[in-house]
Amino acid sequence: MGFWRNDKAVSAVIGTILLVAITVIIAAVIAMYAFGVPTNLAKTKVVAITAQLENSGEIVLIYQGGQDDQSLSSIRITAPDGTMWHPIDSSGTLTDSGTTYAKPDIGAVMKLSPCTCWPASQKHVQVVGTFTDGVDQVILDNYL
Repeated sequence: MGFWRNDKAVSAVIGTILLVAITVIIAAVIAMYAFGVPTNLAKTKVVAITAQLENSGEIVLIYQGGQDDQSLSSIRITAPDGTMWHPIDSSGTLTDSGTTYAKPDIGAVMKLSPCTCWPASQKHVQVVGTFTDGVDQVILDNYL
């Protein structure tokens, strides 16, 4: 008694797998052209600011810089009560009014004095940087 071997079934399965693979690839290419490829994705800027709450209730922010420091043009700080603060010089002196703002130097210390209008619990501080290409990006969003 002998064993019969039938190789025709193997070649039919391989052929079917190849046809399915080609169909999937063609469908992916057609979908790419039909739905478009995202082209204008914004690059995340890399700069950093640290924040800490002092025992006195003062919030101290320190600008750390980063690889995109040269393209940072200004920052705005939202205090826990919602007021906006801006550095007016490179040393980090803050103001809540005016229209002329400056980029802080690396290592600049900015201080938000405590206010009775701040919440008694966690204090939310947010810093947004404006860059020379017109992009605004959140640099710090922290609860202290």
